[in-house]
Amino acid sequence: MSEERSLNFLEEIVEEDLAAGKNNGRVLTRFPPEPNGYLHIGHAKSICLNFGLAQRYGGQTNLRFDDTNPSKEETEYVDSIKEDVKWLGFNWANEFYASDYFDNLYEFAVGLIKKGLAYVDDSTAEEIASQKGTPTEPGTPNQYRSRSVEENLQLFAEMKDGKYPDGAKVLRAKIDLASPNMLMRDPLMYRIKHTHHHRTGDKWCIYPMYDFAHGESDAIEEITHSVCTLEFVSHRELYNWFIEKLDIFPSKQYEFARLNLNYTVMSKRKLLQLVEEKQVEGWDDPRMPTISGLRRRGYTPASIREFCERIGVAKRENMIDVSLLEFCIREDLNKTAWRRMAVLDPIKMVITNYPEGQTEMLFSENNPEVEGGEGGRELPFSNELWIEREDFMEEPPKKFFRLGVGLMVRLKSAYIVKCESFVKDADGHVTEIHCTYIPESKSQNDTSGIHVKGTIHWVSVPHAKTAEVRLYDRLFKVEDPSNEDGDFKDYINPNSLQVLNNVYIEPDLANAIPGKGYQFMRKGYFTVDKNPAADKLVFNRTVTLKDGWVKK
Repeated sequence: MSEERSLNFLEEIVEEDLAAGKNNGRVLTRFPPEPNGYLHIGHAKSICLNFGLAQRYGGQTNLRFDDTNPSKEETEYVDSIKEDVKWLGFNWANEFYASDYFDNLYEFAVGLIKKGLAYVDDSTAEEIASQKGTPTEPGTPNQYRSRSVEENLQLFAEMKDGKYPDGAKVLRAKIDLASPNMLMRDPLMYRIKHTHHHRTGDKWCIYPMYDFAHGESDAIEEITHSVCTLEFVSHRELYNWFIEKLDIFPSKQYEFARLNLNYTVMSKRKLLQLVEEKQVEGWDDPRMPTISGLRRRGYTPASIREFCERIGVAKRENMIDVSLLEFCIREDLNKTAWRRMAVLDPIKMVITNYPEGQTEMLFSENNPEVEGGEGGRELPFSNELWIEREDFMEEPPKKFFRLGVGLMVRLKSAYIVKCESFVKDADGHVTEIHCTYIPESKSQNDTSGIHVKGTIHWVSVPHAKTAEVRLYDRLFKVEDPSNEDGDFKDYINPNSLQVLNNVYIEPDLANAIPGKGYQFMRKGYFTVDKNPAADKLVFNRTVTLKDGWVKK
């Protein structure tokens, strides 16, 4: 490996396996999402881990959809997942579905029945739960556990043929009702569900449980390293038991800590609630932690991959501060975003000694952080400009390096101006400021000898275009809304979205490139919204220039 960092524990395992000649030197991982919602930043960590691990060691990764619960799964989610994985920069070796293996899984189940290791149970879910015992008391067998192999084979076939209604019977593995691992106490393998499946239609009315489908699917694909999150540690014993009893390819399961991010929720169920209850615009609302939401907000694949690399791979759960994710996107956009000027809260400046009606074209680099500036564009300059209202004060305090009567600033890429006076309306609000400019102070050719401490941005009034700007903040006002009292939605930040209409932008921004990051000078990083109103140009703020959140 060329990286200077130390190996994480999964890389150590892979290197040991390769050194020992296991799996004929193959590394094959898989990413197995359930298509019951959109992927979020936590899934991004799993994607980067599984694909990255395989890439590092010359292996491959399968994309497998865990579609064993048809009542919650939709093709829309399948399509969004594929788009997200590709957008993050990864390509899968094979696209599989757990439903591809329904015939195999049925035959596996029949094989376990024949070995006396599975039985059909007529108990209700409540009865099964009570018969499992407690962590300190063993479970108790019921009368169905002693059914003959022949009877179980017949009943299971009848379940498959649709003879029984939902919930009438289940197929259970016969393992150990006294096991200290509650999952080993005769776990469910199949349940009856008369539900249309998004791929297999109405062919099946029995569906395998996750624990029966997962390891077997890994084995069918001959996955060498099956990487799961920590909640599946207790499932590993059952994963191994099924593989051993079925005598199939010995895939191995390994667990890592999932990503927990503050000021948001990572539960698909809770994210779905936010969508269904219209708390957000949809799965791709830029405030959501979904990959599609982050993409619409202007996050880049590189920034998310860097974030996942920085948080690393651990065996212990912890909470990651969202400011690290914001740091990663700032670092990336600082190098890639083009600089542009937009005035969010405008006040008019009139330059009284600049010829009225004259337009001068000035040049400004696209990105001064890059050698050569990545080219540039021309900026129209005139005697009437829009500037930010906060850049002027009637009675400026000491060390206010912007505009007030008698104060001077540089207009970015243009001239030095001096404020001479201002105009108020009947309500006492300043509506216009009057300045003079110094002709010899033109940027890149300044012979004035005057030095000023402040530089402000501007947009020429006759050339300005208008846009809607959406300023996004954290969706929740507490660090861990899921752990607070009451409904997690009670902690939604009421100021998570601020919409500014009639923002003035420089002409070049009217042709902003979708998916491209732009730094609105002094205001943050922005991108064009992918779902604008028909007659509007809409920009979403990706992130502010600096972290405005300070821990109390």
